[in-house]
Amino acid sequence: MTDPVLLLQLAGLLALIGAFAGVLAGLLGVGGGIVLVPAFFYAFTALGFAGPQLMQICLATSLATIIVTSARSVQSHHRKGAVEWEILRKWALGIAVGALLGVLMASVLRSVILQGIFGVIGVMIGLYLAFGRPEWRLGSVMPTGPVRAVQSTMVGFLSVLMGIGGGAFAVPLMSLYGVAIHRAVATSAGFGLLIAVPSVLGFLLLRVENAPPFTIGAVNLPAFGIVIAMTLLTAPLGARLAHALDPKPLKRVFAVFIMVMALNMLRKAMGW
Repeated sequence: MTDPVLLLQLAGLLALIGAFAGVLAGLLGVGGGIVLVPAFFYAFTALGFAGPQLMQICLATSLATIIVTSARSVQSHHRKGAVEWEILRKWALGIAVGALLGVLMASVLRSVILQGIFGVIGVMIGLYLAFGRPEWRLGSVMPTGPVRAVQSTMVGFLSVLMGIGGGAFAVPLMSLYGVAIHRAVATSAGFGLLIAVPSVLGFLLLRVENAPPFTIGAVNLPAFGIVIAMTLLTAPLGARLAHALDPKPLKRVFAVFIMVMALNMLRKAMGW
């Protein structure tokens, strides 16, 4: 029998996590995964669920929330005509294949290795957010052929290992090929669906030991439900704040925040 006090503590922590992720999503236009994965990890660890597969639960549950948030975001952006459906169509197969490969990789790695991967890539994402320049270019049009196959697969693969919807990789990548930033953001929401749906289906089949209560495969249902509910409530607040505040210094603050979380995850992975 699960301790009711433990369940209440878990619910309270998850509600705070979801509320914070929602505000950030509305304020900065970022997906919640980059925040949710370390937040889930620290919450579940604090409550005694520090098993060798804890990171798989954090990744899978974060990706499950992305199915809902990405679908809602794509619908909103489509109404404004901002989604590049041709890019989505051509990149879909590679992204989905990469996502499934990411599930296979994540299922065999120990939690500490996944922590290290999250830490290293998280620092790189934070550095790009802090110092990236809109004028940087890899080309004037989106790549085709083998280059597209490799890049789309890597976007799906790395996103699953990070538990994110792909926007942290897709938006900079499309921007580097000259896609307007608002269209890149809109299209990356579609990437999130292409990553999250196949990966969550794969994670539901994973067998996890010492999982938190009400976990199916590697997806924790209370975390999924509470975070989605709180995110939908608080994202409009973040959007209102975004219109009232200057986004440039906010993005730099968020970049520092991401790097601090990533470095702390890396520190734990190295046993310091």
